[in-house]
Formats: sequence, structure tokens, C-alpha cells
Amino acid sequence: MEIGGEEKAEEQKVPAYSWYALGVLFLVYLVNFVDRQILSILANDIKADLGVDDAQLGFLYGTAFAIFYALFGIPLGRLADGWFRLRLLSIGLALWSCMTVLSGFSRNMTTLTVARIGVGVGEASANPSAYSLIADWFPKRVRATALSIYSAGLFVGSGLSLLIGGTIVEAWNGAYPAGGPLGLVGWQAAFVIVGLPGLVLALWVLSLREPVRGVTEGRPTGNNPNAWRDFVSEVLQIVPPLTMLGAARRGPKALAINLAGALILAALAMLGTHLFGNSQQFWFVAIGYYAVFSWACALKANDAETFAMTWKAPAFVAIVLLYAADCYIGYSITYWAAPYAERTFGFSKTDLGWLVGAPNALGGFLGVIMGGWLADRLAARFEAGRVMVAAIALLASVPLLLVGYNTSSSTLFLVCNFLGQLVTSSALGACAAASISIVRPRMRGTATAVFLLGATLIGLAFGPFAAGLISETTGSLGLGVQYSLVAVIPGLIALWVAIRHYGTALASLDKA
Repeated sequence: MEIGGEEKAEEQKVPAYSWYALGVLFLVYLVNFVDRQILSILANDIKADLGVDDAQLGFLYGTAFAIFYALFGIPLGRLADGWFRLRLLSIGLALWSCMTVLSGFSRNMTTLTVARIGVGVGEASANPSAYSLIADWFPKRVRATALSIYSAGLFVGSGLSLLIGGTIVEAWNGAYPAGGPLGLVGWQAAFVIVGLPGLVLALWVLSLREPVRGVTEGRPTGNNPNAWRDFVSEVLQIVPPLTMLGAARRGPKALAINLAGALILAALAMLGTHLFGNSQQFWFVAIGYYAVFSWACALKANDAETFAMTWKAPAFVAIVLLYAADCYIGYSITYWAAPYAERTFGFSKTDLGWLVGAPNALGGFLGVIMGGWLADRLAARFEAGRVMVAAIALLASVPLLLVGYNTSSSTLFLVCNFLGQLVTSSALGACAAASISIVRPRMRGTATAVFLLGATLIGLAFGPFAAGLISETTGSLGLGVQYSLVAVIPGLIALWVAIRHYGTALASLDKA
């Protein structure tokens, strides 16, 4: 609904404090992605030191992180809907920073996997808290822009991770060629050094003022006094095998459906392992999908309205799948661009930081800001204007990947990589704003968690791994990255569904 009249426009004026708080959240998301993405610049060194292959590297970056990020995002999203979001964000930031430091003390694949799981759990608190806070700091008319500014931290952090990580590795290995203090080599020192600043930032987050939930829509809502009890209940609904007990409490039919889902996913995990090997990939995914399935069934029984406006709403589900398709491509190129350039063109790690990392940061920042700006303007003209921006991300990525990963010119590769970051990042703020605009204020944290399930359980869990698996099978990492373009067609189908049903979703908000 458009806001009319000078009085209403004045009521919607954005206070300066909101922009300041948004700046702090931007820094949080920047640190989030430095800690997450630094694995890219360290991939070839980890591969050499720990004896892992490209498929395992894709698993470490994607699946090991994504499954637990997605699963804990659900109960943490629920907690963000009822508790103090700034406290939750600060605790999560401290946790993932500590686990990043722990990554630096890894001596084998198992320890690094556990650390990556911990990073995923901690970072799961970030977006549900931040999206909900931003919705209460900014009115609808500029929300996509605000979310895009926050989301730009993703791309700036990703780019800086290459620059910072590469600089640390080369400086450390130059100073300590046989290993430095505590026996750490360059890639281990990089994890430790980038993890520490997050602990200081966690204290800064605590200094911010919590906004009133739902105030920008004129629907102020207080905290839920039972938020932690609901959080624990939510954890029990999503952590196997406790999920079976939760299903049993809802009756024999619910238990039968739950067990059938578990058996089907177990069979698919065994089939995937038989066909492709890498059992940890398929069993992690099966556990993650089973947990989400169990939680969705519980949500349907316990909060039918939230279920109806998320899992059951064609527009919401389509936006989730649309952004998942974009992430399948985006995460593949974000992770593998640096290892590919290092292997193909012989760039040093410092060169990778400046030639891949810095342009990635700029391209991602420009893309997400421009995408948010365009989304807000299209929304003023078309009901589903925001989701239309995703078509740019999907279609423009096709020629950029096909040219960039087939050229023998390092310059052309770098140009295509920059443009690829720009276009794939454009969908984030637009899709995020579109998704939280079709649910009620009390559901935003949960809706954000559901929105991110597609990005993590499809885009992140499969995109980097599939590229790595194809690289190991064919001997061509470039072919593996190009394979991510298979996501374009289902993405465009999801876009069509989202546009068709968006108006109905908006109308449902006005119903009692």
C-alpha cells in the first residue's frame, strides 16, 4: 500500500539512529562473511596440508556449514521473534568468532569439519535477528534499500577475506617458513587472526538500543515471556531423533509420516553415496532435510498461521526457490573463483586478494545496493516488482560464466568474475524484502529462517560441492563452476510463480 500525504510521510521519516545501527549491522555481516569465506583463499593450502580433494573442500565450505546454519536458523529465528534480538546477535557473533579461531588449530578434516559446524551454528543467529531489527528501524518504502546495505556486508566481507587471508598467509609463511608460534602455518594463522575482532564487535552490538517490534507498521508487539521455552521446544522439534518423539505426541499419523520421510531421505543418501561417493555429503544433507521436514510438520500443527504464510504460500515458497537458484550459482563462483585463478593463471595469494577479492567486494556491494534500489522502485510500479530483479541475476550470469571460465586471458576472467559478482548479488536485498513483506511482524524471524533454507540447503549445500565433485571427476574446475548454470531454468520457473501469486500473499495480510 502506498503512503499518502505529508503527515504520513513525516511519520515514516527514518531517524539518523537507524542508519547508525544499520552501519553496525553491516560490520557484523562483514565479519560474518570474512569468517565464512576465508576458506576460499586457503583452499589450496588446506588441500595440500590435510590431503583433501575438491569435493571435500566443497563439502567443508558448503554442506558442513550450511546444514547446521540452516537447522539452527529455524529455532534461532523463532527466538528472534520473541526475545531481545541484539542480545541474541551478540551471543551468536561471539560463538562464530570463537569457532573461527578454533579452525586455526585444526590438524585434520574432522576437526575442521567440527569447527565449520560451530561457525554455522553461530552465524545462524545473524540474519533472523538483523532482518527483524531492520524491519523495525526502517519503513517499507526504504526497506529493500536498508536490507541491501546490510546485505552488502556479505560481499565486502567475502572480498576482504581474500585480501586479508592472502596477506596473512604470505606474511606468516615468509616469517615462519617452518611454522610459527604454537606450530601454526599460514592458513591456520589466518583463521585465528580474522576470528578475534568479532569478539570486540559483539560488545559493540550490545550497546545498541532495541527497537519496538512491529512499530513501523503501527502494530507494536512486545517480547514473548516464553521465548526461551519456545526456543527449547523448537530445538526438540528439529534435532533427530527427538523429532520422532515430537511427531509421536501429535499422534500415530504424524509419527508414520515422520518415519516415512526419514526412510525416504535415508534411501536417497545411500543412493547418492553409491553413485558419487562422499558419504558425508549425502548423509549430512539427508539429516538436514529430515530435520527441516520434521520442523515444518510441527510448525503446521503448532502455528498454522505462520505455516500458511510461509511453507503453504506459493509466493513465499517461490521466492525461497528463486533465491536458492541464484545462490547455487553465486556461492559456486564466490568460493571457487580464487582457487581457480590460482591454479589456472598462477596468481599469488596477495594478487588474488587484490585482483579477485577486492573486485568481488566492489562488485557485490554495487550489485546488492543497485538491486535494492531497483527493487524499491519497481515495487512502486508493480505489485511483485521486487522479485523481478532476480531475473537479472539469473540471466546475466550465463554469458559471464561461459566466457570467464573458458578464456585463456586472465584479464577477461577477472572482468567476468567482477561482473558475475555484481549480477548474482543483485537479488539478495530484493528477495529478502519481498519475503518479509508478505508475513506478519511476529513471523519475521521465522520467515527469514525459512527464506534462508533454500539459499543454504540448496544453494550452499550443493553448489560448491557439485562444482568440486565435477572438478574431481573431469579434472576441470572451470567445467564444475559452469555446471552451476543448471539452476537458471528452475529459477525462472520460480520467478514466474512468485510474480503470479504475490498479490494474493499481500492481500492475506489484511485478513483478520
